[in-house]
Amino acid sequence: MYDLRAMQKDMIVGVVGAGTMGSGIAQVAAQAGHKVVLFDTRQQALDTAKAGLEKVMDRLVEKGKLTAETATAIQGRFTYATDMKAFATSGLVIEAIVEDLGVKQKLFLDLEAIVGSDTVLATNTSSLSVTAIAGACKMPGRVVGLHFFNPAPLLPLVEVVPSLATDPQHASACVALMKVWGKTPVLAKDTPGFIVNRVARPFYGEALRIYEEGIADMATIDHAMKTIGGFKMGPFELMDLIGNDVNFAVTNTVFKAFFYDPRYKPSLTQQRMVEANWLGRKSGKGYFSYAEGAVQPEVTKDSDLHRMIVDRIVVMLINEAVDALYLDIADRTDLDLAMTKGVNYPKGLLAWAEEMGYAQCLSSLEKLQAEYGEDRYRPSPLLRKLVREGAKSV
Repeated sequence: MYDLRAMQKDMIVGVVGAGTMGSGIAQVAAQAGHKVVLFDTRQQALDTAKAGLEKVMDRLVEKGKLTAETATAIQGRFTYATDMKAFATSGLVIEAIVEDLGVKQKLFLDLEAIVGSDTVLATNTSSLSVTAIAGACKMPGRVVGLHFFNPAPLLPLVEVVPSLATDPQHASACVALMKVWGKTPVLAKDTPGFIVNRVARPFYGEALRIYEEGIADMATIDHAMKTIGGFKMGPFELMDLIGNDVNFAVTNTVFKAFFYDPRYKPSLTQQRMVEANWLGRKSGKGYFSYAEGAVQPEVTKDSDLHRMIVDRIVVMLINEAVDALYLDIADRTDLDLAMTKGVNYPKGLLAWAEEMGYAQCLSSLEKLQAEYGEDRYRPSPLLRKLVREGAKSV
């Protein structure tokens, strides 16, 4: 069995997919001292990735973060390949390709025919079942989820997701490896959305719901979440940055994977945005216009309204985090780390719940559920238990 924990610098790391995420992961591995094989079927994608990585190294030298010698050494660790046989001597191969289960399953079968029996195969999937990917393999025990966040070189979080069949030693080894790479790994159960994409759904979904009800416009919701909530970006500008097509696709995936649980129901507003090709920054228009000289929307100045917006969205986020703890998706430390390190929340949601008080969180949810009569607002059983027992923390 290949011992990733030993973290030998001579372990070759393979990366499948030369897009933004794949290139970023390749950069992280190379900066950690590994030789890296970056594979893509498209030579143009490899050429673009190579040019991009060289530009990044030059920029790091200009900023004084790397010496010219170190940057040259890092660039010398990359091999660019259009033939997967280049992975033959890799100790770890990480795929970062399209979010399509069938495509990933075929890729992993193809990889198994090339790599050694002790090579660990990792998927960077953000919303698909790691167990389903591993299930297509002859040796499912060596398959694990390593979900990096974009941009991979800058964002510290990596969700380490073992499948039902993953050898526990491989999961532990990957956690240790990510720490050596300078990342913040969290261990997550293989359930839809893992930690971040599951817990963060109300940040977008409840903001859209508040807008659809005519309670507040998009600019006001964003303003409230930033100024009072302390979030670095509002939900609408963040969706525009991510891409409405991408965000809507993840929402749909999580909704279906949870057997259409109303808590994860997609928004018609976002669907219409995608249908109109108003995808956000990349299309020049989304919830806001990004055309040159575009007039910025005015914000409604009402502090009570702003507070209501923040409280409603935050209490929904807290309920998701508490429920994730209740269902053993991750432990308390990893749940709060995931949200602060992965999506830059101002504080961990479980810590936030303690600040607000469990009784206040429960009361807010019960009022929403009574008003709307929707299962969307059902409180987590753990939240009810904490209030019932008068707990101050979990």
